Amino acid sequence: MTDALGLSSATELAQLIRNRELSSVELLDHFVERVERINPDINAVITLDVERAKESAVAADQATADGVETGPLHGLPITVKDAIATEGIRSTGGATELAEHVPSEDAPVVSSVREAGAIVFGKTNLPRWSGDVQAYNEMFGVTGNPWDPTRTPGGSSGGASAAVSAGLTSFEIGTDIGGSVRLPAHFAGVCGHKPSFGVIPQHGYLDHVTGGTVEADVNVFGPLARTVDDLAVLVDVMAGPTADRATAWTLDLPPARAKNPADLRVAAWLDDPSCAVSSTVGALLEGAVSALGQHGVDVTSTHPDVSIANVWETGLPLISAATSPGRSDEEWEEQVRKANDPSLDPTTAMRYRASTLYHRDWLLMTERREELRKVWAEFFTHYDVLLCPVAVTEAFPHTLDGGLYSRTIQIDGSERPYADLIAWTSMIGFVYLPSTVVPVGLTPEGLPVGIQVVGPFLEDRTTLSFARLVEEVCGGYQVPPVA
Repeated sequence: MTDALGLSSATELAQLIRNRELSSVELLDHFVERVERINPDINAVITLDVERAKESAVAADQATADGVETGPLHGLPITVKDAIATEGIRSTGGATELAEHVPSEDAPVVSSVREAGAIVFGKTNLPRWSGDVQAYNEMFGVTGNPWDPTRTPGGSSGGASAAVSAGLTSFEIGTDIGGSVRLPAHFAGVCGHKPSFGVIPQHGYLDHVTGGTVEADVNVFGPLARTVDDLAVLVDVMAGPTADRATAWTLDLPPARAKNPADLRVAAWLDDPSCAVSSTVGALLEGAVSALGQHGVDVTSTHPDVSIANVWETGLPLISAATSPGRSDEEWEEQVRKANDPSLDPTTAMRYRASTLYHRDWLLMTERREELRKVWAEFFTHYDVLLCPVAVTEAFPHTLDGGLYSRTIQIDGSERPYADLIAWTSMIGFVYLPSTVVPVGLTPEGLPVGIQVVGPFLEDRTTLSFARLVEEVCGGYQVPPVA
């Protein structure tokens, strides 16, 4: 078997297994060999469970031989972000408090892909409690980007994106609250989908010591893969009501708004002076829109009557509130003490106040979110999708000193707040909209850049449909040097 096998799409691999041109055992062995050979350069896969996976692969091959009806992911070996509970496999959330945690049951999303035939053989790296734009923690170290291991593959699902990009897994499952599927997809040059909030159950999410029993606000689970077709299959498999609602509720996502994605009404918001993208990112986004135009897509430069300021005023406070259980008691008490400290810079003060909100304040903030959601809904009566940046820059060198709100980053020779990295993704996430990220090309330094295809709430199939067209026009996933 050649390296090309592990770099194939999940749908192609599933078809090979279905046609008996490839066995599940052979594919598992292939991925394990690639992990052994390539992973030391990038440190994406941090835990393996090969023996049990081999037993499942043998059973999958027997089912294929027996002509048993199987699911769309039958026999596909996969890895899963370490923030998601997997039965019998160490699942830490990147935190030392859960260093030896082995769940007794799968998160529902893992159960869904297993029921569709996938076989979990490993877990991938992330930051502590999924709380950074890079993938590193004190237990497992730093994950490198397959395009340049001295740079980050993004976060928090950075191990996931690196594993997909380097061909170490059929596909991945990540989580996204401020961009943790979309940013890694952009930085590592793969496809990722952030579903509409509530479409995929997120129980089993390890974002604090007792996490996993309730669903966090804003956060979603979403797939990362090498093609948009893979994403579409995975959304179908993963989507559905939570277990306690399944007695009465079903999920039926509407079809794409147009059979031909080129007929969709497309808007583009590719830059903004309040959070400007780098010259290299901007050039590739403009090039993608130009290429779409040459393929008959009419793209209008416009955007909803919202501003990136909404992210700082409402979006990031809601996200900080949703992630506050990940603070230890000591950290939380310190944040309470400093919440109204006049000497703090505005972003640090915002985070401290948001992490210590009274419930009344949170409810008032969610009212503001609902006002903004109505603005977005009105916009999508005139347009079907919006194209916008994923991040203000391409993959950047590992930057581990300080934290999310204290670091800075160099962009086009200027020092910018590190938190600018999550502005464009948070703007979409906190209002619950679906977003599909697809690569649109490489910078002159050979680093990938993606674009967000955003659509109306619960109309995930529309963003996936248009993302397929972007993939076709702009080339989509490319094989990185490490792979």
